[in-house]
Amino acid sequence: MASIEKQAEKRWVIKIDSSLVTDGGKGLDYKVLACWANEMASLHRLDMEIIVVSSGAVAEGMSRLGWSTRPHDIPTLQAAAAVGQMGLMEAYEASFRRSGICAAQVLLTREDFATRQRYLNTQATLNKLVKMRAIPVINENDTVSTEEICFGNNDMLAALIGNMVGADRLVILTDQPGLFVSDPRVDSRAALISLASADDDSLLDVAGGAGKSGKGGMLSKIKSARMFALSGGTTTIASGHINGVLEKIRSGLAVGTELRPRPKVDQDVERWIVESKSTLICESPMH
Repeated sequence: MASIEKQAEKRWVIKIDSSLVTDGGKGLDYKVLACWANEMASLHRLDMEIIVVSSGAVAEGMSRLGWSTRPHDIPTLQAAAAVGQMGLMEAYEASFRRSGICAAQVLLTREDFATRQRYLNTQATLNKLVKMRAIPVINENDTVSTEEICFGNNDMLAALIGNMVGADRLVILTDQPGLFVSDPRVDSRAALISLASADDDSLLDVAGGAGKSGKGGMLSKIKSARMFALSGGTTTIASGHINGVLEKIRSGLAVGTELRPRPKVDQDVERWIVESKSTLICESPMH
């Protein structure tokens, strides 16, 4: 793999797609999730500050409840999320504990970003957790969120968190190698876009839809990278199937698609105003 310009980075937000932590959408894959925890623990031992945004609660809830078909109405999805969230956090807590790391559960709603005082309280809590060397594991509070106020998907939630805590990089791990110039399922010669500006409007034209295991697709990832770029952060969209992908990214190897920002916005109030006024439309409820 080629190398890219390596920058000193300390704080990462890592978003893990449902497809990477569930067994074909049937429930959590505990062995795979433990491997992700080990990779993040390795970064943590290098004095990096890690915040995790993870999907998988609904899939785990469906597995525990014995459901084979994903429900569509919000109350049933919220019930599945409530059941599955227990397993999701239990798996992360046990995996991080084996590496001597404390995990912290954080469940958020859109209102935690839209209200200034709640925004500051959440920001202070997350900053304190990472300074205490804990790893926050964040998900949308699907049990109480409604279609009208939810984030739309965890890609956008991860971007908003990254802006809130001033992260250096947002890493979105998915089951795809990155963003291609055209659909590689149709065009076998489609080239991977390894480096681009997050503000490049042409990226929106080549982004596709969501996969079957989760709500997000490349389009949501591009939009999330654009949001994260508001605070000067770089986004990497990469395949979670690459062995040691997080260390490769940290080492400066050209992995996946890297989307770089415009000049950094340092004003916290300005960043909050942009985030709180953003229109975040749900593609379908729950994660």
